[in-house]
Amino acid sequence: MKVLVVGSGGREHALVRTLASSPRKPELLCAPGNAGTARLARNLPVKATDLDGLVSCARAERPDLTVIGPEAPLCAGLTDALEAEGLAVFGPSKEAARLEGSKIFAKEIMQAAGVPTARAESFDDPAAACACLREHGAPVVVKADGLAAGKGVTVCASIDEAERAVREALEEKRFGDAGGCVLIEDCLRGEEASILALTDGETVVPLASSQDHKRAYDGDRGPNTGGMGAYSPAPVVSEDVWRRVMDDIYRPTLAELRRRGIRYKGVLYAGLMIEHGRPRVVEFNCRFGDPETQVVLPRLDSDLLPALQACVDGDLASVEPQWKSEACVCVVMASGGYPGPYEKGLPIEGLNAAEEAGTIVFHAGTDADPEGRVVTAGGRVLGVTALGATLKTAVASAYRGAGKISWDHAFYRTDIAHRELEREEP
Repeated sequence: MKVLVVGSGGREHALVRTLASSPRKPELLCAPGNAGTARLARNLPVKATDLDGLVSCARAERPDLTVIGPEAPLCAGLTDALEAEGLAVFGPSKEAARLEGSKIFAKEIMQAAGVPTARAESFDDPAAACACLREHGAPVVVKADGLAAGKGVTVCASIDEAERAVREALEEKRFGDAGGCVLIEDCLRGEEASILALTDGETVVPLASSQDHKRAYDGDRGPNTGGMGAYSPAPVVSEDVWRRVMDDIYRPTLAELRRRGIRYKGVLYAGLMIEHGRPRVVEFNCRFGDPETQVVLPRLDSDLLPALQACVDGDLASVEPQWKSEACVCVVMASGGYPGPYEKGLPIEGLNAAEEAGTIVFHAGTDADPEGRVVTAGGRVLGVTALGATLKTAVASAYRGAGKISWDHAFYRTDIAHRELEREEP
């Protein structure tokens, strides 16, 4: 069996690594991949945003299954284009992917389905948006409507900060077309958690819970990023919360999509805020989360490949994933300056030492230079990941591995999983 994974980040490395362990022993391709996927798959020199190139590549390679990692090609319609070639694809259609591609559309779906979420209003006029802010008061959340690589959400403690976020999006075009409209949204209180669920459009199979860390610096300070680390499981997701997530969020959302003639196949990510055991949706993503995938998949104790295939075939009811009891922690190592401008091409030292210490090093923004050295090629460069009998031991192991890796101006948060570790302290 031949499987093509589209993307070049840590999520795609985690998918490739997990698929490589399948008893079915698939032949793996990754487009474009990175220095980590190159050890397990045949990297193809086609960018994930090059839809024509990916279609041509898939037409030539004829993969039995294509797994699309990033949101951009999903929202641009890669699934539809590949299916038109008669190929099996794990990933939602362009219309279904609007759940991530447009926060306004996602909010409309949730409101129609009665899904618990924050109140919000949308604006394309800065003056009207700022007038709403002054009436609303702080704290408040300003969100760019479209895809902004995890950086289009600003949680504002003051009206001045909120007005600045509105102007950056609508007037300064910081996010390009993605910021042509903004949502002004109530600021939800509670603790965040992430749920990834497989679906064939009817059946929903949740994966293990996790918690992401969005802010750049320790203590949840600094700008939002694509994610600076994660851990799994997230104990804040109790059995009762699981039931509410399935009954009040996933099933009504998929039913509303079906009512509109949209059948969602793939993975649906729900970013949640949980307060007093009540989950509310912060956002939907139309793909595996990053870095959540890097802590969820290492805990999987069953074959991922048939589960993905079942989503495509509409046979997900036959799938029941099995999980390891261990906790998993991922520490993201980033380039200096991220999520702002950063330097590329810096040699990375200590990768072998980190892996020999028992950690899994997922490559996110890496490449190989002409001399064959692994070098930085992105903002989030590596996800140093470890399993442990307890969360505390997993955290210690992940940081031990991260401490063995270096490049100029590298940085990482030193407090991943701090909320749960603080709760565990006597």
